Amino acid sequence: MPQPAARSATAIADSVLFYGTFSLLLFAPLAFGSTDPWSVFVMQIVSASLFLLWLLRQVLSGSLQVTSNPLFRPILFFAALVLLQVALGITAYRYQTYSSALQYVSYAILIFLATQTLQRTSQVKVLAWAFSAYGTLLALFAILQSLSSNAKIYWLFEPEAGGWIYGPYVNHNHYAGLMEMLFPMSMVMTCTRHVSRRWRWLPMSAAVLMSSTIFLSGSRGGMIAFLVQAVLLGIFIARNRSRRGAFLAGAVLLVIAGLMLWVGGEGVLNRLTSIHSAAKTEIAGGIRFAIDRDALKMFAKKPFLGWGLGNFATAYPQFRSFYSDKFVNEAHNDYLQVLVETGILGFFAVIWFLTLTIRRGLRKIGEWTWDINGAVALAALVGCTGILVHSFFDFNLQVPANAALFYVLCAIAAAESRFGSHRRRRRTHASFQPLQQPEPAAK
Repeated sequence: MPQPAARSATAIADSVLFYGTFSLLLFAPLAFGSTDPWSVFVMQIVSASLFLLWLLRQVLSGSLQVTSNPLFRPILFFAALVLLQVALGITAYRYQTYSSALQYVSYAILIFLATQTLQRTSQVKVLAWAFSAYGTLLALFAILQSLSSNAKIYWLFEPEAGGWIYGPYVNHNHYAGLMEMLFPMSMVMTCTRHVSRRWRWLPMSAAVLMSSTIFLSGSRGGMIAFLVQAVLLGIFIARNRSRRGAFLAGAVLLVIAGLMLWVGGEGVLNRLTSIHSAAKTEIAGGIRFAIDRDALKMFAKKPFLGWGLGNFATAYPQFRSFYSDKFVNEAHNDYLQVLVETGILGFFAVIWFLTLTIRRGLRKIGEWTWDINGAVALAALVGCTGILVHSFFDFNLQVPANAALFYVLCAIAAAESRFGSHRRRRRTHASFQPLQQPEPAAK
């Protein structure tokens, strides 16, 4: 049995692991989306350090306690595939595969640590409100920066290769992707019984603010993704037969529209009306659909194992079908990029991963209006749906900050609820069972 000092040390380690893991997720977007080498290094070294701390915590506790998650299986399959690429020497540039693999290892560590540390309902509540508050503050900053823009992030840092900055991101589409994952947490909490009527305006305002910046950022892919998310939320609210939820959702959409027109004005309307006509020429000097066609040719060349993880930019120039003085570093379609880099086997791992996430998440949301675990699972599923829709038009999942948050939300949605209000409810019902009357004694 662990000594009191050991128990105290494990309790401290648990707190550091929980807050450290999720603080890293919140730090990553602030570091320009963790796209610079120094910020990538920070994500990798901090995640590795937290994993070592978890191992130390197991030693101090005197036993190995691992909480399983169904997503571990497709993750291990994907890891084996990347090792096979390296072993067979089929990558276009082996160093790039090593570098990308290290980044994916940090994602896997964050998934693992999120599963191990999120063990109590109180932690789930802290996480829900932390994501809501963080998204609200980031949205406020993004609006202030756009209204007083000097073409520099944080009014200090000018992007070296240019870009359409919004918030802490060089690419406005990636900011929209972040908000697609964050705003559902506030929106779902607004419709639950965990917020009293007196304070319901707080998460509602947060959802309005975050959602509005998706439109104000000018991201067409973000606008489409948000509309899909709004429909999905509407379906779950309707299935719950919640008039209050439907009223609140409608009010949120109306306020978002008003805020867009007030702050964004004609610019937002022009972006909305030009989705069909301008989507084909979004990339300066090139065409998205041309890149898609070229990517399909790359896939046809190596259909089973691909060109190597992280090697789209390396292999693409020999397949490019149009002239451009710009460097095409990503496919601008996450699904095609997976096919090109890891082939059919890698795409199978992705579909397996997403299927488990959706299936396991849907099991937890039956009574999401009162169960905090179900509410957070629903918010995670809606957030992941937004980024998956956006991935047809952009490369959000190639941005480390967005990818890390996406994978952790998937882990939260798929994790087994071994804790929470559903157990307390059963215990409460059991404690209120009527006492049986004693049988009369035999005469």
